[in-house]
Amino acid sequence: MSIYYHKFEVRWSDIDANRHLANSSYVEYCAQTRMAFMSNHKMGLSELNRWGIGPVILHERYSFFKEIYMDQEVFVSLEIDGFSEDGSIYQFVHKFYLPDGTHCATAEAFGVWIDMMLRKSTTPPDEILEVLNTYKSPDAKVFTKQDIKALPFRPENLDPKIFEDQKWKN
Repeated sequence: MSIYYHKFEVRWSDIDANRHLANSSYVEYCAQTRMAFMSNHKMGLSELNRWGIGPVILHERYSFFKEIYMDQEVFVSLEIDGFSEDGSIYQFVHKFYLPDGTHCATAEAFGVWIDMMLRKSTTPPDEILEVLNTYKSPDAKVFTKQDIKALPFRPENLDPKIFEDQKWKN
C-alpha cells in the first residue's frame, strides 16, 4: 500500500475571517492533491482527454481536529478508500498534517468516472485501475451502485413559482 502526499504553504487567500484555513480551502487543497496525484501517475488532463473520461465528485465530507494557520506548511495525503469492481465508483481519503505529524483534518471524496461525451458513468481504463490498486488503503471497500443510491441527500425539485413570489433584497 502506498500513500501520496502533496505539500501546501497556507497563503493569505486561503484563510477566513477566523484567521485559520477556510472551509473552501480544504476543498481546494483536496482537489489539487487529487489532480497532482493523477498527473504524477499518468492520469493528468492530457490522458483524461485522450481516454474521454473525467472524475466527478458526488459527495464530500470533512472532520476537523486542529486549526491550520497562515504561513504554515501542510501536507495533504491521498489514499484510495475503495472502488467498485469495475473501477467506475471510487472514494479518496485525504488527511491534513502539519510537518510535525499533527493530524488536523480528514476528508472523504466519493465519486464516479464519467464519459465526457455521454455524460454518464463509465469504467476507467486499466491504467487507472492499476494506480487505484497501488494506493488502496488496507480497509478499502468494494462499492456498488447501491452506495450511490445510499448517499445522504436526494434531489428535491421545487415549483419555480416559489422564486417569483419572493421579495428579493439585492
